[in-house]
Amino acid sequence: MKKRLSIPEYTNGIVTGNRMILSRAITLIESNLEEDKQLAQAVLESILPYTGKSIRIGITGVPGVGKSTFIETFGKYLTSQNKKIAVLAIDPSSQLTKGSILGDKTRMEELAHEPLAYIRPSPTGASLGGVTHKTRETMLLCEAAGFEVIIIETVGVGQSETYVHGMVDFFLLLMLAGAGDELQGIKKGIMEMADLIAITKADSGNEHQANLAKNEYESALHTFPPNGTGWFPQVLTCSATEKVGIAEIWEMVEKHREMLSKNGKFVENRQKQNLVWMHDFIRQSLEQNFYTNHNVSSVINDIQESVSQSKKMPIQAALELLEIFYNNK
Repeated sequence: MKKRLSIPEYTNGIVTGNRMILSRAITLIESNLEEDKQLAQAVLESILPYTGKSIRIGITGVPGVGKSTFIETFGKYLTSQNKKIAVLAIDPSSQLTKGSILGDKTRMEELAHEPLAYIRPSPTGASLGGVTHKTRETMLLCEAAGFEVIIIETVGVGQSETYVHGMVDFFLLLMLAGAGDELQGIKKGIMEMADLIAITKADSGNEHQANLAKNEYESALHTFPPNGTGWFPQVLTCSATEKVGIAEIWEMVEKHREMLSKNGKFVENRQKQNLVWMHDFIRQSLEQNFYTNHNVSSVINDIQESVSQSKKMPIQAALELLEIFYNNK
């Protein structure tokens, strides 16, 4: 095992753009060891003054939409504009083996070789919505390292896509054209969260279907209530393989930031996200303390067995376990 660095060594390495130390710092915050948690918290506090200057973009979409291909093309466009970008590619963990594929560097091979780009695949673990519990912390470390654009790629459209939306400035939803029943195949709530819908794979021969889908989504968006930021979600078409529509998507991101910066909603959103982060951490910590409590863990299997065999009501069982937890802390 590598020797842990000191707080100043981590801090200086990160803010001077040392990729190796940045990666070690991310590994540190992903660790579940108690001594690592304390050190990670100290490192995060030390780099906090260097954070907050990036544009944070969440990218999601239905399976097969080509997220990795899009992000690689989009990322290469940004690096061609001399922007430093970090891609936090979240890999789905197996609920059986707890392992993850961590294949995003392979799928984004060209972008991985760009000097201005940094790709960090992270397993989701037990967390919902295709993001890891440590995504926010990783994002801050990347900001402190000088990355101007942070892209968070999620596994796919799921029930907790709200989680991603709650940590980014711009939420990009990728959709396919010609997949049939486009509007039926995605939850209305996720469409309402999107700042931009991009119809992907609008390649040669597929432009007509892409434009039809664009018109459908534009009509659907007009039925949604205003989101309170002053921004009305847009719909564009693009082709990652033919590099069409990519510059227009970035232009939309910049317009969005400019508008929200002028009306004060940009800072307001960041402030709200910090509060959400605090409450999320409280919930995670309480849940972890509950399940790792010795008195709870010694009886929970028997109580679960009673519930599964309908010998005990789930609510009654939960109240018993909570009583054991609170009375024996």
